[in-house]
Amino acid sequence: MTQQEWADKDYYADLGVSSSASEEEIKKAYRKIARANHPDANPGDKAAEERFKKAAEAYDVIGDKKKRKEYDELKAMLRSGGFAGFGRGGGSGFPGGFRSSSEGFSMDDLFGQAAQARQDGGYSRDGGLGDIFGGLFNGGGTTRHSARPSRGADVETEITLNFREAAKGSTITLQITGDAPCNQCHGSGSISGNPGTCGDCQGTGFTSENRGAFGFSAPCQKCQGTGQIITDPCTHCSGTGTVNRTRSITVRIPPGVVDGQKVRLAGKGEAGPNGKPAGDLFVTVHVTHDDVFTRHGDDLEVTVPVSFAELALGDTITVPTLDAPVRVKVPAGTPDGRTLRVRGRGIQRRGGGAGDLLVTVRVTVPKNLDVRATSALRTYAQAERDSGFDPRAGWAGRA
Repeated sequence: MTQQEWADKDYYADLGVSSSASEEEIKKAYRKIARANHPDANPGDKAAEERFKKAAEAYDVIGDKKKRKEYDELKAMLRSGGFAGFGRGGGSGFPGGFRSSSEGFSMDDLFGQAAQARQDGGYSRDGGLGDIFGGLFNGGGTTRHSARPSRGADVETEITLNFREAAKGSTITLQITGDAPCNQCHGSGSISGNPGTCGDCQGTGFTSENRGAFGFSAPCQKCQGTGQIITDPCTHCSGTGTVNRTRSITVRIPPGVVDGQKVRLAGKGEAGPNGKPAGDLFVTVHVTHDDVFTRHGDDLEVTVPVSFAELALGDTITVPTLDAPVRVKVPAGTPDGRTLRVRGRGIQRRGGGAGDLLVTVRVTVPKNLDVRATSALRTYAQAERDSGFDPRAGWAGRA
């Protein structure tokens, strides 16, 4: 993300509130957007996912009193020209000025790591942009924040489950190839397992400078913001702490997953360098068609063939479920196509309980009848007419 893009951000607009909105108004606006656009409620909807991420990023800043104050101060400086040339690699209107990009520092140094956090959709209330703004507006004191640790890359993969596996939940094993912790140095990158502390930044990952009323911070150039120096690099991983290999990961797919839904496994992506946190694993689930069942939300739907006699006289029929079959009573006189409900035999809900089993009965007409059955049916048909029954009475304007 360019510097100008950061300068143009409007977190209030992302939440649909004014810059004078109260804390309660901001919280209410965020919750409304989050509920409407949460990925679990909108599987496969990229636009909703992006709205959710933007709202989460905005709330992480202006939903926190301290971070909001720092953000407002930054925007006020931008409006007043306090960052002359901001976003174009120029200097600054501050006394003493910022060092330019050619001198090893730019606003991207400040915002780049926040962009990394935003890339995952993860906005911690304990970190985020406040850590970066805090290094900029610290009232002239020394910065108290350490560099946000780097992390491993996220991994995306796809699996295909049959309908019943998806409805009931399943445990599968995936083979993932990518960066994994080095077994020789246990991911530290140091053959002794004890990386040294960077002397330039004293292990904070930032170098700081106070100028007038403001403090300025930038990632330490010597340790690249890690706060550590590898003095005895592991020969197996060349000091990175990671090696490329294939590993097995057990994935628990929760009951009721729908086609196209993503399951996130935190920390199961690629390993971070030198013992830093791993990325996340995102598993997109595809669900195949089932010949017997369909679903509507948490309800399980099944169509059962029945005979005319079973509907006319009433009967008890056996109906399949995701587990053991159940017995369903069909009342006498049930019309063709009626749906009968069996409580609690549908798809398990996350919060407990389950949906219902919806049983639709459909008459199956026999194609071949023997002489005895044909004679009996003719006798019945005549008795039906003699009783005055007309299946088309009142239909298409008939009296």
